Amino acid sequence: MKILFVLPRFPYPLEKGDKLRAYHQIRCLSKDNDIFVFCVSHSKVSQSSIDELRKYCRNVKVVRTNRLTACFHMFLNFLRSRSLQIGYWDSRKARVLYRRYEDKVDPDVLYCQMVRTMTWVSRSRVPKVLDFQDSLSMNTERRMNNAHGLWRFILHYEFKMLRSSEYNSFGMFDAMTIISSTDGDAIPHKNNDKIHVIPNGVNFDYFKPMEREKLYDIVFCGNMHYEPNVNASTFLVCEVLPLVMKVRPDVKVLLAGASPSAAVKKLGKNPNVTVSGWVEDIRECYASSRLFVAPMQIGSGLQNKLLEAMAMQLPCITTTLANTSLKGEPGVNVIVADTPQDLADSIVMLLKHDDIRDSIAKSGYDYVHGNYSWEYYNDQLNTLLHGVARRKLL
Repeated sequence: MKILFVLPRFPYPLEKGDKLRAYHQIRCLSKDNDIFVFCVSHSKVSQSSIDELRKYCRNVKVVRTNRLTACFHMFLNFLRSRSLQIGYWDSRKARVLYRRYEDKVDPDVLYCQMVRTMTWVSRSRVPKVLDFQDSLSMNTERRMNNAHGLWRFILHYEFKMLRSSEYNSFGMFDAMTIISSTDGDAIPHKNNDKIHVIPNGVNFDYFKPMEREKLYDIVFCGNMHYEPNVNASTFLVCEVLPLVMKVRPDVKVLLAGASPSAAVKKLGKNPNVTVSGWVEDIRECYASSRLFVAPMQIGSGLQNKLLEAMAMQLPCITTTLANTSLKGEPGVNVIVADTPQDLADSIVMLLKHDDIRDSIAKSGYDYVHGNYSWEYYNDQLNTLLHGVARRKLL
């Protein structure tokens, strides 16, 4: 079967959650299908990245646009009362080249990532499936509730437009997928119970326990330009860390991940905090730390960083917001705390008690191995796509 993946950006390297999901779906589905990829990029894609994806694809089509064009289409969408981020990824060039590419490939089914790709495929008669990934409207609403002034107005506008796009997608696509049932429930449609939950997984051959010198007590990883990660880093260093330091003044924190924002870089001025920026092998950051702490305050979806840390047998502390999708058992395979004091107390407790720390780490390791396999969930996705594709033959 020929599957055409329609993506808003090139899915490699794996420094963003949407790229990680698309890459592993392509990798797994390529075992039984012919995979084609269409995507847009606002910057040059390296040949090494293209070569990596071509290991699993019959063909890859990258449409190069620029950020000036992207901003222009955001403005047009504002005038038309449409989503800004859909406009950011849209252009006449992308729509024209997409139609040509689809005609050339003649796919059996389209798998489109996020509502950002809706405008490209809106006129396609090929059976198509939308991967919401997570609820972008819920994510935006949570960010809006923490924003002020003009930024709050912009986010409120985008929240309404994304909610409308999510609703309208039910009339455009033959089926839909999402990472978690929590995000599915947040999609504004009476038929949201028909959305297929396809969680993310972990590459267990890559993320596994490693023995390294413990240089840090706490690590938090992620794309450090993404607002929910910036917010969590700031919350950890400014609200939680001072409380921990009252008991353990020498505690060391590592904030690791690509493209740290100015706000994250500023956190590195604290002598107890290291901001690494991009690292070639994120496993080294996990392995050199005693605890993984993800104090998420905003955002949506399943936190891949938690899955990876647990797979490396690192004890994890997170918030109710993140654990709602993870569905870990508090106090057994993950520690869940929400207030700065509760988070600080949990950190101090795990640093003090080796036996509890080891128990949480082992239980977390067993939990992800039993519940988050890329192969298992992508087998379900394969079955869904084959079912939708059969409609082409009827």
